[in-house]
Amino acid sequence: MILIKNIKALVQVRDQGVRYLSGAQMQELPQLENAWLTIENRKISGFGTMDSCPTDGFTEVKDVKGSYVLPTWCDSHTHLVYAGNREKEFDMRLKGASYQEIAEAGGGILNSAKAMGASDITEVYAQAVKRMNAVIKMGTGAIEIKSGYGLTMETERMMLKIAKRFAYDYDIPVRTSFLAAHAVPSGFENSAAYIDHIISDMLPAIAESGLADYIDIFCEDGYFSLEDTDRLLAAGAQYSLRPKIHVNQFTANGGVAMGVKHNALSVDHLEELTEEDIQALKGSETMPVALPGCSLFLGIPYTPARRIIDAGLPLALATDYNPGSAPSGNMNLVVALACSKMKMTPEEAINAATINGAYAMGLETEVGSITVGKRANLIITEPIPSIGYLPYSFGQNHIQEVLISGYSYKPTN
Repeated sequence: MILIKNIKALVQVRDQGVRYLSGAQMQELPQLENAWLTIENRKISGFGTMDSCPTDGFTEVKDVKGSYVLPTWCDSHTHLVYAGNREKEFDMRLKGASYQEIAEAGGGILNSAKAMGASDITEVYAQAVKRMNAVIKMGTGAIEIKSGYGLTMETERMMLKIAKRFAYDYDIPVRTSFLAAHAVPSGFENSAAYIDHIISDMLPAIAESGLADYIDIFCEDGYFSLEDTDRLLAAGAQYSLRPKIHVNQFTANGGVAMGVKHNALSVDHLEELTEEDIQALKGSETMPVALPGCSLFLGIPYTPARRIIDAGLPLALATDYNPGSAPSGNMNLVVALACSKMKMTPEEAINAATINGAYAMGLETEVGSITVGKRANLIITEPIPSIGYLPYSFGQNHIQEVLISGYSYKPTN
């Protein structure tokens, strides 16, 4: 049994039953000052104020005077498993090429798929391990990983196998999304023909393998249409694969309403957003997810967080960690960007990156808050003046220690 004592404040203290926070609720971030917390059997077993701190029976005692303790970040949208990098495309963009122009020139997602096809599982796993080690050190304790840089049965399966293995290698919750509908590979006449192939040939095998928790699609002009999205999500439902989809990154074309129609767990990106999209989300169980790292890197608009939250809706934050449009898995930076560029308060941003992020992966009963019975996946900060100092002091993580299932994270891979 482990005791953490003299905590300046426990952050995100919640009772059981809180699934996610919406609207004005996101401004509420419960804290318990001058606190202690106990961990038993890898889970949070108790907490309170120091005047009631237990003293006996502990195998380890951590005195963290001056530090805040909060749940680890819940990163609900990543493409962490990929081969190589797209550094050359970065240079192309700096010289004026747009994301779409790079894709039309044979770069973008198809470039990553080419690199994946030329790599074996050992190579890809070794590269992904380095990224996984890095994001956990930066405070991520639950993560979703998508396929989508394979675009063939063999390579998509390889990506999902690696992602699933990480749940065992790192003892953290990992959710996987089948994203073969990320771009149309060569050899197919159009997106509809490729969707036919996914539905008839790839989806049954992926579903049978149990490698995917969710199904995803890039619903965007030049990639996959509303009709493509409707067909694929309906097919995924036949295999109990709930959608988590890419929508409204460059254009608002009705993809949000399509996601809600199919009971999507989340609709992600939303850099472009209409009043119709907001109305479609009201009353649904679908979580909007913003990816400010992508906006920073591509120079595109940021998701209009204030419109979403002020409309009474929830919002989650994630990194979109990928080689082309967001090559960073730093959730601390994401929280800072949400405050400085999306006008979210620190309380809203931390809620979006913890409990709402957990919901966007179906993990809200396991992680995302300081709650008895949840996993002891925790961030212990350096001594800092306030919890708002985390996004204020952007570019620095201010993390003293990350606990995974109660134990200090030390990379072994």
